[in-house]
Amino acid sequence: MSYSPAALKRRVPKVADLAPLMQFKRPDFSQSARLRRANTIGDLRAIAKRRTPTAPFDYTDGAAEAEITLRRAREAFLDLEFRPGILRNVEKVDTSVTVLGKESALPFGIAPTGFTRMMQSEGEYAGSQAAEAAGIPYTLSTMGTASIEDVAQAAPAGRNWFQLYLWTDRERSLELIERAAKAGNDTLMVTVDTAVAGARLRDVRNGMTIPPALTLKTVIDASYRPAWWFNFLTHEPLAFASLNRYSGTVADLINSMFDPTLTFEDLDWLREVWKGNLVVKGIQTLDDARKVVDHGADGIVLSNHGGRQLDRAPIPLRLLPEVAAELKGKTSIMLDTGIMSGGDIVAALALGADFTLIGRAYLYGLMAGGRAGVDRTIAILEKEISRTMQLLGVTRVTDLTPDHVRFL
Repeated sequence: MSYSPAALKRRVPKVADLAPLMQFKRPDFSQSARLRRANTIGDLRAIAKRRTPTAPFDYTDGAAEAEITLRRAREAFLDLEFRPGILRNVEKVDTSVTVLGKESALPFGIAPTGFTRMMQSEGEYAGSQAAEAAGIPYTLSTMGTASIEDVAQAAPAGRNWFQLYLWTDRERSLELIERAAKAGNDTLMVTVDTAVAGARLRDVRNGMTIPPALTLKTVIDASYRPAWWFNFLTHEPLAFASLNRYSGTVADLINSMFDPTLTFEDLDWLREVWKGNLVVKGIQTLDDARKVVDHGADGIVLSNHGGRQLDRAPIPLRLLPEVAAELKGKTSIMLDTGIMSGGDIVAALALGADFTLIGRAYLYGLMAGGRAGVDRTIAILEKEISRTMQLLGVTRVTDLTPDHVRFL
C-alpha cells in the first residue's frame, strides 16, 4: 500500500486558515494609486492613451510616413541578447555617470520635446522639476511651451540644457543662445536633422494644430477625456520658449522655423558664439559624426529624431558600435530613439554610449499623471537599470562592455 502524506488528504478548511487569505481592500482610483500600479513604460503609455485626446497623444506616439523607422528602432533593442556574468558581488549598484564634465545620478536625461504643455498642462515645468529631483539633465526645446527663464526659475538647482533649431535669421538664434547662457544652461544642443519637416501622417489625419482647435471631432474626442480639456482650458494658453503666439498646423510652424540652408560652417559660428558645451543632435552616419567633432562638438547624439523625420532612416543603436569604436573618448556619445526600458538604456551603454536621452517615455509619464507621472517614469527606469546591471554582474556603468550584449 502506497504512503499518503497527511498534507495530501482533503479536509474541510478551518476559519483560522482562511482568515490570513482574506486581503480585501477598498478600491483606490486615485492618480497616485494608478501610477503605482504602472510597472513599465508601456503601462504608463496605456494610461496616457486613456487620458489624452487623440491628436496630442498621436503627436507623441507617432512617427513619419509608415513609421518604419520607429518600429525598426524598437526592434533593434528587442533583437539584443544580454550576456550575464555570474558570482559577482552586486549588492550595491552605482548608476551615476559623468556627462559633459558633470555627474548625473542616472545614465539618462530628458530629451527636448516640442509643444509639451499640449500633452499635459504641467509640461516643461513637470519635466524640469522631476529631472532636478532625480539629479539628471533636462533639455528644453526651442519649441517648448515654457520660456528659458521660466524653466530656470522652476528648477533652479537642476542641470538645464537648451536645444536649438538654427533659423535663417541668425539674430533671433543669437538672442536665444544669449538667453540660454544667461539662464545658466551649460549645454547647447543643436538639432541638425530637420532641413524640412517630416511627413507625420497621424498629425495630418488628426488635423493637428497649435493650439488644438475646437472642432466637432475634437469636442467628441474630449468628451472621453474631460480632465485634459479642463486643465488645458483653465491654464495659461500655450506660449513658446522662442517665438510669439502661433496659430496654424504643426507642419507649417516647423517649416517656418527650420533652415534648409544649414551647413557645417554654421557649426563653426555656433562654436564661436557659444562658450559652454556644444552637442550636435541628429547624427546618422559615422562620417557625419567625425565631421561635427572636427568642427568643435563636445558631444553628439545618435538620433533619427525618434523616427519623426526620414522614414527608413539609420537606427541609432545599430550605428552605435562603429561610432564608439572610432570616437569613444574623443567626444561624448549620446543616443536616443526607441528607448522604452532601463534594459534598453543598459544595452546602449554596453555598446558604447556615454549617455542616453528619453523623449516619448518621459511624455507618456507626463500624460499619465503630470509631475508625478514623470517621477514614476524615472523611478521605473532607475529600477530597471539597477536590476539589469545586477543580473549582468556589474555594479558600475563603466563596467559595462560590448561583451555584455550581442545582436541576434
